[in-house]
Amino acid sequence: MQHVIHLSKDKKLATIICEPYHELKMRKNIGLHLMASIMSQQLNTKVADIIYKRFLALYGSDEPTSKQVLSTPAEKLRSIGLSNAKVNYVHNVAAFCIEHKITDKKLLSMTNEEVIELLTQIKGVGRWTVEMLLMFTLGREDLFAADDLGLQNAMIKLYKIKETDKKPLREKLLKLSAKWSPYRTYACLYLWGWKDSAKK
Repeated sequence: MQHVIHLSKDKKLATIICEPYHELKMRKNIGLHLMASIMSQQLNTKVADIIYKRFLALYGSDEPTSKQVLSTPAEKLRSIGLSNAKVNYVHNVAAFCIEHKITDKKLLSMTNEEVIELLTQIKGVGRWTVEMLLMFTLGREDLFAADDLGLQNAMIKLYKIKETDKKPLREKLLKLSAKWSPYRTYACLYLWGWKDSAKK
């Protein structure tokens, strides 16, 4: 795999590259995936999956349109386990997708930064959320989520970084990640995988 060859040039990163990750895929219905990522924030994967299944069940287990989600009363969304804030944010995403005519085709034609700039206008959607969307829903191979705490901790450990101040640390991580381009997403996947296996 091309990304393995390229990333292995970084001798420290090469030590944690094990099984090649599956190729990143583009998923359909990007707006809905953004709603799903808001629902799953601060929840473990198991709980997030349960809530998302309950959400789909509200629509007969079909993927709803933004219009259907927006017309779903707040109480009904709260009944599946969403907080008031998350209900508002999900409605915000649905309203934004309708107002800005967000389609998969439109988002696929945009650069990473253009997608981030567009979607972070939605109240409740931050840069990190859009970065995860770009990686796991739009299948973008060259993305580095500099503010992800798990990635920061993995890189601090792997590269024995002593820097503790937030801004200089971020700059150092960005500099390190630059040499992984155009496969920075895969580097993130290896770092997350390594951090999680170290926990076990």
